[in-house]
Amino acid sequence: MRTIIALALCWLISPAYSQLASPNPAGLTYGHVHLNVSDIELHKRLWVEHFNATIVERGPLTVAKMPNMLVALTEREPSAVMRETRLDHFGFKVRHMDSFLDKWRAAGLEVGRIFTGAEGQLNAYVTMPDGVYVEMQEDQGLQEEITGYHLHFYAPEHEELLAWYTDMFGLEIRPRGSIASTTNVPGMNLSFAASDGSRLPTQGTALDHIGFEVTNLKAFVEELEAKGVVFDVPYREIPAIGLNIAYFTDPAGVYIELTEGYDDY
Repeated sequence: MRTIIALALCWLISPAYSQLASPNPAGLTYGHVHLNVSDIELHKRLWVEHFNATIVERGPLTVAKMPNMLVALTEREPSAVMRETRLDHFGFKVRHMDSFLDKWRAAGLEVGRIFTGAEGQLNAYVTMPDGVYVEMQEDQGLQEEITGYHLHFYAPEHEELLAWYTDMFGLEIRPRGSIASTTNVPGMNLSFAASDGSRLPTQGTALDHIGFEVTNLKAFVEELEAKGVVFDVPYREIPAIGLNIAYFTDPAGVYIELTEGYDDY
């Protein structure tokens, strides 16, 4: 009987860790962030031990899987930390903040500001090696211990950037607590804040690019091209890693990968 119960629990729990959020009617869901890191083995260990990630390796690609998102890792010295770029940080919800922060501190890792966030919950910033900047938000109602939650863009014309994302991806503006300039794709909130013009484009930095997973990527690329998007890397299929991909850069300089196939990782 114990064996049957254990198997049933595994069956119930595993889908949350093996799948991205269900795509919207346009076939779009959130996919991943891709980090440049100086020590890939250290980052793999941190994502497993502190974020409950599962590591998947396919050919040259290393990915840490979590509910609602993946974190891809490339061993390369980053040219700048995240806080110097137009993508300031990305965030997770965590069921028990105190437990997370206690374990983080015990590992000798940096905890930044702890505060009440835009949605009235306990929030905290933590910094990973290579200047990867992460915001945590407590949500004691989570079914899982931790899940991907938001990206935060900083740009001089942040409202225009929000409008660009809603237009290109067919989204709607939806406030997140006291932050009015946000929108949602399945599995991820995209928030936009004002900044001066000193921040850097993302490519080559600690967070090299963000990614959206798309059903029928080739057709989606054609739709974006019809809207005027110029692709840095045109649509291509890479059977060795089980992905179809395309890359372009948003108006603020955030590098974006579109993928088809990450949902099978």
